[in-house]
Amino acid sequence: MNFSEIPFFYSFRNLWVRGITTLLTAFGLALVVYVFTSVLMLDEGLKKTLVSTGEFDNVVVTRRGAVSEIQSSISREQASIISQLSQVARIPLPQASKELVVLVNLQKKTSFTKSNVVVRGLNKVGFNLRRQIKIIKGRNFKEGSDEIIIGIAIAKRFSNMRIGQTLKFGSQSWRIVGHFDSGGSGFDSEIWADVEILMQSFRRNNFSTVIVRLIDSTKFDSIKKFINLNVRLPLQAKRERVFFSDQSKALSAFIRTLGLTLTIIFSIGAVIGAAITMQAAVANRIAEIGTLRALGFQRSSILFAFLLESIFLSVLGGIIGLFFAVLMLKLEFSTTNFTSFSELAFRFSLSSSIVFYSLCFSMIMGIVSGMIPAVRASRIKIVDALRAN
Repeated sequence: MNFSEIPFFYSFRNLWVRGITTLLTAFGLALVVYVFTSVLMLDEGLKKTLVSTGEFDNVVVTRRGAVSEIQSSISREQASIISQLSQVARIPLPQASKELVVLVNLQKKTSFTKSNVVVRGLNKVGFNLRRQIKIIKGRNFKEGSDEIIIGIAIAKRFSNMRIGQTLKFGSQSWRIVGHFDSGGSGFDSEIWADVEILMQSFRRNNFSTVIVRLIDSTKFDSIKKFINLNVRLPLQAKRERVFFSDQSKALSAFIRTLGLTLTIIFSIGAVIGAAITMQAAVANRIAEIGTLRALGFQRSSILFAFLLESIFLSVLGGIIGLFFAVLMLKLEFSTTNFTSFSELAFRFSLSSSIVFYSLCFSMIMGIVSGMIPAVRASRIKIVDALRAN
């Protein structure tokens, strides 16, 4: 007996094929939404990491025109003038940190490659200016010594970072005495040392930046104006959060451009697949369309019915894509910051706006893929549809 000649078996086979095709289409749409959401989460995580690096009432002073601390140079005289300004808090000493920032090339754990790491020289005041910093293992370095503390992101990814081990950079060896956690900020990707010892080791006479805490955050415009008008200070002042947020612009633009390019390419394929699925659905329902038209349903009702089916399919794919994207929240990603040319570790981050954009994107794909089949279904003549029955 040929089972394909049995009407029930034929209908069941068609239903099974249509179900598999619909699931594959939803999976294709989910993949596109997953890529789109992951790109937005990666960009959001980058910005969140760098923005959280700064304190709102801290001000970063760098050389005028410098886009990163690495490029900046401030003389001791200029740094002294900044630290004595009336807008700077005193508790009781001026809350000003004269810092040196250098890059060192260190060996990574998981590969034979090396990567640049930021080494920041600062003093006790500089440590206290960062309220989010906590020593989680060991202790802080002693001023005037060759001791260093390591950010947890560097400790995880680079070799020889355990407490008690030594690192060789500059003109001397440095002993690791502690690991610190900055709550997921960019400081987690840094090594900290005493500023004066670091300057001697790298034979530097000038600082890179001066970080000051204001008496009141409203004093920022005042200190910025003073620095801009003072001819002895060819410097610039930015709020710390703004300064580190600016560091993300180049890398953020690269992530968005690359990610959205891939998303567009994948979405074209997904939209075509969804359109083919909807076209097949129209072809299999011509008799049903004729019956509905004979019962008095308007062409617009037929169009919206198929269009809503396409949107529902795409939103289903969008929810699946979002589900898999949420699993990325546990992952930590590291890359080179294009502004400082140093290793930067950050996590994927999800926000309500990303969920909204992802669902809207999936709906747009549903509208685009379902419009042509829906229009075709609405234009089928009643007589032709009933003849197909």
